[in-house]
Amino acid sequence: MVSICKYMVSRRFTTAVQLSAEIMQQRTYEDAVKKLNSLQTNAQVLEQIRKTRGRLAQNNLPEMRSFTERAGVKMEDLDKLSIIHISGTKGKGSTCAFCESILRHEGLKTGFYSSPHLMEVRERIRINGKPLPKETFAKYFFDCWDNLLNNGDVSTKEEGKNSMPAYFRFLTLMSFHVFLKEKVDVVILEVGIGGAYDSTNIIRNPVACGVTSLGMDHVSTLGGTIESIAWQKAGIFKPGVPAFTVPQPETALDVVANRAKEIKAPLHIIPPLDDYPGGLPVLGLEGDHQLLNASLAVQLCQTWVSRRYTKDDNHEVENETSVEEAPREEKLSSEPLTKKAKIEVPVAQTFEISNTFRSGLKNTRWCGRNQVIVRPAVTFYLDGAHTPRSMEACARWFKRRADEEKEKESGTVARVLLFNLTGGRDPHGLLKPVMKCDFDHAIFCPNNINLNLKSSDSDLTNFTVSRDNQLRWCVENQRVWMALRGAGFQAHADPTGNCTEITNGHHVIKNGLDDGPYSTIFPCVSQAIRWLLGGKDPLIEEFCQEDLPVPDFITKASRVQVLVGGSLHLVGTVMKVLGPEIVGDV
Repeated sequence: MVSICKYMVSRRFTTAVQLSAEIMQQRTYEDAVKKLNSLQTNAQVLEQIRKTRGRLAQNNLPEMRSFTERAGVKMEDLDKLSIIHISGTKGKGSTCAFCESILRHEGLKTGFYSSPHLMEVRERIRINGKPLPKETFAKYFFDCWDNLLNNGDVSTKEEGKNSMPAYFRFLTLMSFHVFLKEKVDVVILEVGIGGAYDSTNIIRNPVACGVTSLGMDHVSTLGGTIESIAWQKAGIFKPGVPAFTVPQPETALDVVANRAKEIKAPLHIIPPLDDYPGGLPVLGLEGDHQLLNASLAVQLCQTWVSRRYTKDDNHEVENETSVEEAPREEKLSSEPLTKKAKIEVPVAQTFEISNTFRSGLKNTRWCGRNQVIVRPAVTFYLDGAHTPRSMEACARWFKRRADEEKEKESGTVARVLLFNLTGGRDPHGLLKPVMKCDFDHAIFCPNNINLNLKSSDSDLTNFTVSRDNQLRWCVENQRVWMALRGAGFQAHADPTGNCTEITNGHHVIKNGLDDGPYSTIFPCVSQAIRWLLGGKDPLIEEFCQEDLPVPDFITKASRVQVLVGGSLHLVGTVMKVLGPEIVGDV
């Protein structure tokens, strides 16, 4: 009898060990990403949320605080993080990247939270400029996942994923958990959408706040006017915390200034970068618009340094600098975009930019924004511009860089636009700026990496938009393109039929016109890229066999220049198709 009991105990112990091993095997990075994807709001629910815009927004922050506490992060712990908080319509990711690089070059341990990701979700949470390693991401992910499950009530536990915050909320609270555990010196925190009710805005004690260029975007969530958007973006301001903004349109600046006054946050407009003594710094990011982003970053970082620490024999010492000692007023704004504002906002004082700040600016990297990837016979110009103003900047950058490359080519050069636009944005406003770029061809496709959704890369899985809607947007984008070209193209006769044909996976839509550049719709990025390369790139193993032949102006060109734009998600998917070796540089 004793031997039987020993056998049973031994058997149970062995089974427990096996079960534990099985559980651990299910806790890889890929497992974490799949669980995270289950928190995405599906397309139908998201549409309902848009229809009730604003009514439930006031619940966002209380709910986020509750989720954060359940995940094991107390608000008191969150207060210990030293944060630079940045909102805006365009340029906030680049500004954050500048800030992170500057302070890392100061010798600080940095934490950086951004969105969206290009290729892998772990890009969103960085330590010292590097995405979390996969094993580390999985560990911290399941820390939060388990805490949320274990600290929920019985009803929520039984609901499974409904006991969890939505995708972006989860990543936000996870980033807080990571930064606390990693004991970073400074956190660069990028707002997701808006500001006032954004998940990141549960923080109570930032060191400095910044607002980048404002424009019309996410109107279904933030409102259809520049004033309503400005109100949301300035909602990150906190009492007594220095706030900075780039020059804004008159009505937007009025709202930002009034918000700052109501909240009692000292607000300054940043000066032009060439106003600082010592010469114009070299920037690691291309594009004229980066001059404003860099100046904003310099002001934010200088404020952080002056308020949080001084250097004494290579030791960091807490600095009790008061709010009143933040950058002093130098003059009233005279910028064209701000001089007519009803409230006069002072311009921040310039100062000599230190060598470490300059090194940080020069060595800043932010993939997918004004990025060039040169491959055999094909050059990809990547920019995630997705607003009219950012697309104008993108077009100027592409024209300049592509013309410079063209002058060095002895043979013919073909230019192709690879474009997608999502989120209910107006394609006319984004396509019009690129009409002067001399494109020979335009390709439209969804952001999907391939046709088989089940085998698609988990990091790029998106449940928030249905496949049919993605394809309908492509048809609309193509229609607008051809209307702008003046070709009289009409594609609305049977868009459902076209989309069904693409969904089945083996066909493309072309306009069939011979007058002027023609365009093509592909069902996924991999097919578009493989067709476009036409066997020119040996690193792309499989050449896409399509009924539509590759035109001579592409096959006979010594170099093909491809501008990828309209969506950061499209840019990321293109980078993924081009090769995993790029991932390490993100």
